[in-house]
Amino acid sequence: MKHFLLAAALLCSMLARAASPEIYEIRIYHFKTMAQLQRVDDYLRTAGLPALHRNGIASVGVFKPIVQDTADLRIYVFIPHKSFEHFSKQASLLDRDAQLAAAGKDYMDAPHDQAPYTRMETILLKAFSGMPVMQVPALTGPKSQRVYELRSYESPTEKYGRNKVKMFNAGDEIGIFRKLNFNAVFYGEVLAGSRMPNLMYLTTFQHQEDRDAHWKAFSADPDWKKLSAVEEYKNNVSRNEKIFLRPTEYSDI
Repeated sequence: MKHFLLAAALLCSMLARAASPEIYEIRIYHFKTMAQLQRVDDYLRTAGLPALHRNGIASVGVFKPIVQDTADLRIYVFIPHKSFEHFSKQASLLDRDAQLAAAGKDYMDAPHDQAPYTRMETILLKAFSGMPVMQVPALTGPKSQRVYELRSYESPTEKYGRNKVKMFNAGDEIGIFRKLNFNAVFYGEVLAGSRMPNLMYLTTFQHQEDRDAHWKAFSADPDWKKLSAVEEYKNNVSRNEKIFLRPTEYSDI
């Protein structure tokens, strides 16, 4: 049985490496009021996600900060695309979707002085070669207790940014996360966004205590200590931002 499991794991790893890297879209809706947030929440639940599902996107993540900033309320939407072509076609497909137009009328036909959000920010990413396809986390606890940690690593220059991506792939930082069961959804290099050079990834946990225990294990892990001491990978992160999120009940992820 042990040999079978090792062979299966090796096969999965080989298949993952052979897959073309996905393109990820992260939409961040910004709101001034809870009424705006609720309007977009209702749209995503009843119209937005069903439309993306009809367009062949099976797993869409919708998240809210565990602690909302009352001055900048937010909803995060994670949309995986098979390719750039798949991403570029989505807008025209949605424009022609009669079901979306009917179900999402309140949001889509909102008058200019009753906008459903303050701004919508978009981040475009390319999946790392070490994990080219997103994964739905293997969590069993209620969504209301889960902690999803979105991390953003900014680098001093483009060269340092490529070096940090290399650290995850060739250095196998991804392998350390996998070994310690961090239940990562994706790892991606930011191709377009407000903070560049940059990479982002999303790890998931049953609850806050589970999250804290995992990071404690990561800090103490001998493979991480060895990797972090490699001179080649020094000084490749200039800013690290952590955003703690919780999936909505209708989120696929």
